Amino acid sequence: MKKQTVFALVLLLLMPIVLKVGGLVFSMIHPESAAGHPDYARNYHFLNNVKIISLLGSFAVVAILWLLVCFLVIRSKERSLWWMWLAAFGPFGFAILAMLRDRAPGATDRHEGFVRRLNWPVFVGYQVCTFVIIWLLAYQTMVLKRMLMIAYESFTTGISAAEIIDRQNASSGMWAFAEGNEVIYMVVLLYLLWPLAFNVGARVVATVASPKAG
Repeated sequence: MKKQTVFALVLLLLMPIVLKVGGLVFSMIHPESAAGHPDYARNYHFLNNVKIISLLGSFAVVAILWLLVCFLVIRSKERSLWWMWLAAFGPFGFAILAMLRDRAPGATDRHEGFVRRLNWPVFVGYQVCTFVIIWLLAYQTMVLKRMLMIAYESFTTGISAAEIIDRQNASSGMWAFAEGNEVIYMVVLLYLLWPLAFNVGARVVATVASPKAG
């Protein structure tokens, strides 16, 4: 992996941490705690503003990290920064960025070498298949995570899995939004990891297939 891709991966992994920290700070601040103190109104508004800023600030940091991830992917492929406009389209725009051919591939980049040997019809078919497989994997990862979390909560609280599922169904809109974001995140993560997985797999196959020395 190029150093730009490694940095992009690190920044992507920081996104959920930033959101968790922002959400934690948001939930820990209670403006009502200013009751009974002098200047209650001023303290209440101050704490309420800090509460809102902590949440909005985490969203802003995540947005900046997202732009940096897209920027680093573009730089790693030696492409024009005009491609940055695709960042506005989220995972769909990132999929296009990931499909761009690298103008300066590494000597050991088997994935890029494989892609360069494809003619246009096969190249398009390969990218479409990759797109579908990555989305399916991202969705199944989210489903697996959901089932594991339900099993863990049931084990630790003694509540049956059916009751937990019924409770989630009662607020299905909130859960659908959260799980949709998880799928989107996993799509971008898998697109970053796919060339690495391809290169490792190709190297393993080549090592197994090559005749043993002596």
